[in-house]
Amino acid sequence: MTAVSTRPAGPADLRERPGVPIRLEGLTRRYGAVVALDGLDLDIAGGEFLALLGPSGCGKTTALRAIAGFDSPDAGRVLLDGRDITGVPASKRDMGMVFQAYSLFPNLTVAENVGFGLRIRRRPKAEQAARAAELLELVGLADRAARYPHQLSGGQQQRVALARALAVAPQVLLLDEPLSALDAQVRVQLREEIRRIQLELGITTVFVTHDQAEALSVADRVGVMRGGRLEQVASPDELYERPATGFVAEFVGTMNRVPAELSGGEVHLLGVRRPVTGAAPASRDVVALVRPEALVVTADPAGVARIVTRTFSGASTRVLVALPDGVEVRVDVASATSGDLTPGAAVTVTPAERPVLVVPQEPQ
Repeated sequence: MTAVSTRPAGPADLRERPGVPIRLEGLTRRYGAVVALDGLDLDIAGGEFLALLGPSGCGKTTALRAIAGFDSPDAGRVLLDGRDITGVPASKRDMGMVFQAYSLFPNLTVAENVGFGLRIRRRPKAEQAARAAELLELVGLADRAARYPHQLSGGQQQRVALARALAVAPQVLLLDEPLSALDAQVRVQLREEIRRIQLELGITTVFVTHDQAEALSVADRVGVMRGGRLEQVASPDELYERPATGFVAEFVGTMNRVPAELSGGEVHLLGVRRPVTGAAPASRDVVALVRPEALVVTADPAGVARIVTRTFSGASTRVLVALPDGVEVRVDVASATSGDLTPGAAVTVTPAERPVLVVPQEPQ
């Protein structure tokens, strides 16, 4: 384990420290009959911002706690910069953690909260104060140093929690759904701030969230988990554009399910043929997974589909279209060209000219 410096490390010092890699090898964790982690393997590059995304119970928080040392796996290893730290206590892992609950000390000022980690390490008071001032400047709260937690907004309190986690210059920053208790606008502002700070410091960061927008907007890579395993780990654009499995496709973003048929290596849907992306199922009857922006809707008096609703969202408008077989699909169109796509209008819907992901049709 890297020894803690005897002098305060400012942002310039941290930028010079390369982020350390993390490797998870075959992590398994059971709680009775529940398998939280099922042989999880994952490599996180030094300085990378990795988000773990998935539904409740998928194992993402258990994986984070295993990295932090708050939970011991039943099998497998956690490696930090090549060193096995599986049995190392959390207090000795040189990691900073920010929780969903701010967990600030109500009887300490903002500056005292930030410097608390240095205080318990018996650092000089001058060093504690200087480091707190540095970090509060970094998170934009330099003018709130003398206030108490109850005098701050929720977003400001979470900034203090972030500064406190960084005060001891950890090698790794762990974030456990830190924005879920905040208002939507504050979440957007703070996630951008977290990303800015992470890039400035170059610290290896693991961010657990169930919010797709958060994961896709800030992470270098996103790992989608299901049943204690990783379904896919990829950059946000690859995850969205080229999902590896049907689960990832439907979990990340909005996805339409359109009945289709496989024939001659192509999928036949909505009256046209398109190439298949990924492995094609063995069955002929399949479901095509198509995103709203990958469908084209055209006003057509002879069209057999009908507009059900339209939702204006500024530059784009989403229309809900009922197909003849009763299936409804969502289509995103440019608002400037959507004037004739009104509820009740007859339309034609076709898939864009791109490969289509298909999955087996579920039995009735």
